[in-house]
Order: sequence, then structure tokens, then C-alpha cells
Amino acid sequence: MKIGVIGLGYWGPNLVRNFLAQKEVKKVIACDLKESRLQNIKEKFPAAVLTNDCMDLINSDTDAIVIATPVDTHYFFGKKALEAGKHIWVEKPFTATSDEAEELIDIAESKNLKIFVDHTFIYNGAVRKMKELVDNNVLGNVIYFDSERINLGLFQRDVNVVWDLAPHDLSIMNHLLEKHKIKALSANGIANFNGKENLAHISVYFEDNCFAHFHVNWVSPVKIRRIIVGGDKKMLVYDDMENFEKIKVYDSGVEFPTTESIHQALVQYRIGDMFSPKINQTEALALGANEFIGAINENRPPLSGGKEGLEVVKILEACDLSISNMGKIVELDNLVLV
Repeated sequence: MKIGVIGLGYWGPNLVRNFLAQKEVKKVIACDLKESRLQNIKEKFPAAVLTNDCMDLINSDTDAIVIATPVDTHYFFGKKALEAGKHIWVEKPFTATSDEAEELIDIAESKNLKIFVDHTFIYNGAVRKMKELVDNNVLGNVIYFDSERINLGLFQRDVNVVWDLAPHDLSIMNHLLEKHKIKALSANGIANFNGKENLAHISVYFEDNCFAHFHVNWVSPVKIRRIIVGGDKKMLVYDDMENFEKIKVYDSGVEFPTTESIHQALVQYRIGDMFSPKINQTEALALGANEFIGAINENRPPLSGGKEGLEVVKILEACDLSISNMGKIVELDNLVLV
């Protein structure tokens, strides 16, 4: 298999490295307009073939095109690659609009081509363990999902903090809570510097009384990467900043013995043991590359495909709509303000 990588900025070199490591891949062609980036790849990965002509790469004999460019170019490169008969890997977020995502999905389906959206955390060992715990009902019925992803920087020129940071945790939420249907959301944010929101809070409402909250921020004095998933049996905390024990599962919760006690506020608190499960340490991007190649060879949808990418883009669009209307509720089905 021959893989072409377009875009060699922050994330591109990691993609080149991981595809070169795949045994099914016999050639990786790396493309960027900047000579300095090509030189960097030449020094770090001499096995990679280099080019500065993106269209020539797309129309070459490659089997798949990896797109690691700004989000407003994803649709252009994705469509050109699909029309050329190539499978595509697209960095998050999938596209700049849901209409663009839907068109790419339609083209791929008509040509029996695969779309992989790089929701990297889906392949993270800790998130895979969280998925296992949720699916095995260890937590019981999930009643809330709380996420905080904050740090000082990096400001993006083309998107706001929601489009930059929230896709990570939105994709994790959708992956863990795939049985829960989103009903609506509300988002609040503020742009202090360049006209693009640098801080935002997102509240997601599910049909079954489950709730999710996200805090994303480019201007925090501390770096936090933490998710809490609360179930009616157990609760877990995933702290990506921890070197050890990234996941902690707590036998904690509240119980109302009878309906009457709810009104009488006779709440029983349960505080039990905590355990930290072992997680797979394999690099998430390596597992993602393997999944992409496996989906192509086995002619099956990848775990994070176009439809999963579209779901996140729809949520991002709804966030923008809600923020522009000072936090008004937005229904997801047709992006209508309530």
C-alpha cells in the first residue's frame, strides 16, 4: 500500500512516522509547500519520498491520501482525493461544515472508498478501557459526562477554541455514550483577543436524562485534561496529565432508598474502594493507522469514519449557533434555536 500525506506541520510528521511503521505500507509520500518542512521530514524519516505538488500526489498511484491541513481545506483535498479513487484519512475536525461532510460521505459510498477521521483519542488506551467499563456496565447507567480541556495556548488562526479542542472530548463522549441520543445543547463563549472564542462552556442534553458538560479554554494558567464519567453504580476519572493511574474508578454514589426519602432529603452516600485498571500503552496514532489500513483491506467501515466525523461537526455547528445567540438552546436534528 502507498500512502500520501498532505500537510507536514505540527501533526504531519507523526503521521509520516506511524504509516512508515505499518508493515502493509511499502511507501509514504510526504507533501508540503514549505521547503523547511520537507527538509525536516527528510532528516527525520529518510525513507519517505518528498514532493511539494499536492495535486500530483493525489493523482499518482497512491492508495490513500492523509490530509493534515487546516480545516477549511479538508473538503477540497478530500473531494479531489475521493474523485481520484483514493481512500482518505482526515484530521479533526472532519470538515468546516456538515454539508461538506455529507457530500464527502456520499462520494465515498458511491465509489466504495473509506473515510477515516482522526479522532485520535478513540484509539487511546485509557479511552478504550473506559469504553470497556461502560459497555460492561461497570459504571451502571451513565448519568453524566464532565470534561475539562484547558491550557495557555495554542491560539489558532482559522478556528475558535471549540473547533480546536472540543472535537477530542466530543468524539470520546459519542464513543462512550453511543446508546444515548443527543437532544439539544447550549454553549457560551467569549472572544477576548482575535475575534474567535478563546473560552467556552458547552452543555449537552440527552433524551434519557443524561447530561454532558465541556469546558475548553486557551487562556488558563494551568493545563488540565480531565474527564469524569458518573454512573449510578460507579464513577471514573480519566486524567491524561497523570503519568500513572490515568483512570481511577470509584465505588461512590448516592442512593435514595424510597421515593418518599427523596422528598425528605434522606440521601445515603456510598463511598467505597477505588481501583485503577491497567491500560494499553500502545500509541493511539499507531492503532489508528492500523485501523485505517484494516478497514481498507477488509472493506468495512473504520471505527472513526465519516459518519462519526459528521456527528462531531454537527455539534460544533450547533455550538457556534448557540454562542452567537448568547447560549440559547439548539436542537441538533435541524439546528433550530429553541
